[in-house]
Amino acid sequence: MFVLTDQNSIANHYLEGLRDISQQSDRLKFRRNMERLGEILAYELSKSLEYNTHTITTPLADTPSNRLKASPVIIAILRAAIPFYNGVLNYFDQADSGFIGAFRKEETPGSEVEIDFSYLAAPKIEGKEIILVDPMLATGKSLVTSVQQLLKNGTPKNIHIAAAIAAPEGLEYLKSHLGIPYQLWLGAVDEKLNEKAYIVPGLGDAGDLSFGPKR
Repeated sequence: MFVLTDQNSIANHYLEGLRDISQQSDRLKFRRNMERLGEILAYELSKSLEYNTHTITTPLADTPSNRLKASPVIIAILRAAIPFYNGVLNYFDQADSGFIGAFRKEETPGSEVEIDFSYLAAPKIEGKEIILVDPMLATGKSLVTSVQQLLKNGTPKNIHIAAAIAAPEGLEYLKSHLGIPYQLWLGAVDEKLNEKAYIVPGLGDAGDLSFGPKR
């Protein structure tokens, strides 16, 4: 598990901008900070992928260069993941993309969160590096549901899960219920979930802060 805040970096500045209630009314800034965090995590994740060495020609000489062996497939959980996904896509700009509609049913009590799965549009993932992006890893249930549906499209080489903020309860749920190997790339791990299954201290509802309240 990689966690950005395990050491100080410019990522702390962007996380502060996402969390600080005095800055959250600026939707453009919120989306941009989420996008930047996605870019930083994509860079860190890129270090774990496979590369091939080949020769290129500069104006002065031939020289060896390392090139990504294969572009990953990036899967975004709608709608909250869109800015975060854009950041990851900025770095893996030739990647195929997929989109999943999976969200919690708001009327259910926090301890009994139910997930409504409504949509899946994804390319072939057999043998591919998959990056599943969701900014808030709270209960972990939407991620588990998403992976279960995604595996109907094939068996990937590796699954990378990227989130801006995670709760310990969600991390434990993934460990207990996912049932396949995966790697975590996180901006921060927070204290806990509250009674409504929101991450504390967290940042609130990432989807609403990016795009406005939904019915």
